[in-house]
Amino acid sequence: MTKTALVVGASGIAGSNLAIELLDKGWDVYGLARTPQTDLPGLRPIAADLLDPASLQAALSDVAPTNVFITAWLRQDTEAENIRVNAGMVRNVLAALSPKKSVRHVALVTGLKHYLGPFEAYAKAGTLPETPLREEQPRLPIENFYYAQEDEVYAAAARDGFNWSVHRPHTLIGKAVGNAMNMGTTLAVYASICKETGRKFQWPGSQAQWQGISDVTDARQLARQLVWAADTESAYDTAFNIVNGDVFRWQWLWGRLANWFGVEAAGFDGTIRPLEAAIAGDADLWREMAQRHGLAEPDLGRLASAWHTDLDLGRPIEVMTDMARSRKLGFAGYQSTEESFYDLFEQLRSERLIP
Repeated sequence: MTKTALVVGASGIAGSNLAIELLDKGWDVYGLARTPQTDLPGLRPIAADLLDPASLQAALSDVAPTNVFITAWLRQDTEAENIRVNAGMVRNVLAALSPKKSVRHVALVTGLKHYLGPFEAYAKAGTLPETPLREEQPRLPIENFYYAQEDEVYAAAARDGFNWSVHRPHTLIGKAVGNAMNMGTTLAVYASICKETGRKFQWPGSQAQWQGISDVTDARQLARQLVWAADTESAYDTAFNIVNGDVFRWQWLWGRLANWFGVEAAGFDGTIRPLEAAIAGDADLWREMAQRHGLAEPDLGRLASAWHTDLDLGRPIEVMTDMARSRKLGFAGYQSTEESFYDLFEQLRSERLIP
């Protein structure tokens, strides 16, 4: 039977890499976004506003997917607004598809804020979980837009009779422009600025993160698990953590990243030095660098999300993730984290996003 995927948020880190994986596997793939990418061969772009039910109804009128992959979210000023907006997007998409009765499986991508708390209470004392983070850990007793998104999927599944899976990556490493959470590209931009100006590549985060064990999620590894779960009956109606499968300490990796760019690394020196402050005045510098080096994106804000990188690297505990559920069910994906960063840096350079 032909498998037809609707990738919601197809222009983001998770969605764009997922679309590539699905196309490689022979799926028929639609990519839904406010401004969908049009340069991926085989992808059928659909433009719609996820907050506008009428826009979605019109855009999806001739689309009857068997599988829906929801990778989109919009950052808001408060968690109450995050809940209203992001739960609403999930609800609107699934409601637009409901009359067709074509959907057999819905996959929702969330993340480790499921365990660490929402932005307003992220990794704060009183809510810190035990690590490694395990899939069976209960929800925190606090409002969280990830929980609201899950609840919308559960409600639609009960209404329409489809199966579901939830996927919780750690920090996503992959290429995207205009993405709100993008550590890999942020560090690449920061290192490029350091090389241009002669600054040191200064560790911006906490001692706990610098010395502790960590892991991350390559967007390609997430894509592999998403496709695996869609094709694996024993994985239905289950939530999964997803990381690369290796662990590292930033005090080991930081110098290696610096070496790739040919800059001098500086580690934790007793003070948290937020990256957002470090590059706050560099917008004009980046524009000049873009002109001088012929870069494709002169807007620093569309490449770097320093606020999110600071959030992750400033956490007061080490954070690593257990993948027991999918491993027990046969998911064997693995990705070297060091190579994740290098592959991304090579891609950014080849596409003229960094010098």
